[in-house]
Amino acid sequence: MRFFKDTNLSAVTAGFVAVLVGFTSSVAIVFQAAQALHATPEQTTSWMWALGLGMGLCTLLPSLWLRQPVMIAWSTPGAAVIATAAIAGGFSMAEAVGAFMVSAALIALCGLTGWFEKVMDRIPMAIAAALLAGVLARFGLNGFVAAQSALPLVLLMLAVYLLARRWLPRYAVVLTLLSAIVFVAARGEVASASIVFSLAKPVFVAPQFSWAATVGMALPLFVVTMASQNLPGVAAIRAAGYDMPISKLITISGLATLVLAPFGGFALCLSSITAAICMGPEAHADKAKRYTAAAACGIFYVLIGIFGAAITGLLTAFPRELIAAIAGLALLGTIGNALSGALHDIQHREAATITFLVTLSGVVIAGVGSAFWGVVAGTLALFVQQYRRPAV
Repeated sequence: MRFFKDTNLSAVTAGFVAVLVGFTSSVAIVFQAAQALHATPEQTTSWMWALGLGMGLCTLLPSLWLRQPVMIAWSTPGAAVIATAAIAGGFSMAEAVGAFMVSAALIALCGLTGWFEKVMDRIPMAIAAALLAGVLARFGLNGFVAAQSALPLVLLMLAVYLLARRWLPRYAVVLTLLSAIVFVAARGEVASASIVFSLAKPVFVAPQFSWAATVGMALPLFVVTMASQNLPGVAAIRAAGYDMPISKLITISGLATLVLAPFGGFALCLSSITAAICMGPEAHADKAKRYTAAAACGIFYVLIGIFGAAITGLLTAFPRELIAAIAGLALLGTIGNALSGALHDIQHREAATITFLVTLSGVVIAGVGSAFWGVVAGTLALFVQQYRRPAV
């Protein structure tokens, strides 16, 4: 099989790091959303089953089919919206499932009609690159902020990374991660976890549709997922130089969510953070073979779905500083490339800078995150500067 010929250790490591970063950085928010809906332990495990299989298969299969690194994730801001809406509206789990399905149908409709891709086609590449840089820069900053509480660990990781980049660039992230794991294990900083190797079981919840849940949960979930997740996800794809069928991928994520919603799959979407890890040069020296990193990521996600409790315990055992530092270091190359693309064209430079700063600010207006407002601000700035401007 071509996949096994194209893959290598750095690609598999990139897939693992993507799962490690994506899962551990936001799984607590997913648990909070489930708890806000008064989910039973069995239902919470079912959420992990649905999300793991959904992300895994929607990442693995399209990546193998297109031979491009397709990356699907759960909507982290969407989970926050669910938690907030559940507390404010007092919705039941059945009503929440109905809201998940309404939101999924709207996302699938966006893909089927192609309107979302048409909007993205009108955004200049400099603005898209600045958006991606703004989204990723926060993770880069957090990687070094971690030095405040774990200075020896971060210094070790930085030193190993720089030396490996000099002498063994293909394995820089691999060696950095291994050295960090050995270091924290030797210091006894790996949290002990109760690991139970049992298969996760799906729990079906029949949907209940209500106007209150549609307005209070489904519509905010849809808007946040499209603006705060799919928008930077497309930016990541295009900044990496890939030409993917965006509308089809949006449709796949919507339909998969629709099917998995009764089991806890609340919102699947394009990834930006973990996508950047698997689409960068650290994943594979050959751009045409980076799909293997995404495929490896998909396999790891499927394992999370099958062995939900056990894998959750393993991944969350690492110190938070290790996760933050490896994410920041793994994204350094992509952040640099995105900034270069954003600032290269002098005509777009100021608008791109505005996009970058607004996105990096993390500002939330009307419940919509900074990724959306960064694009709005940059596009408005570009419009003011370029509208009917005579050609030089």
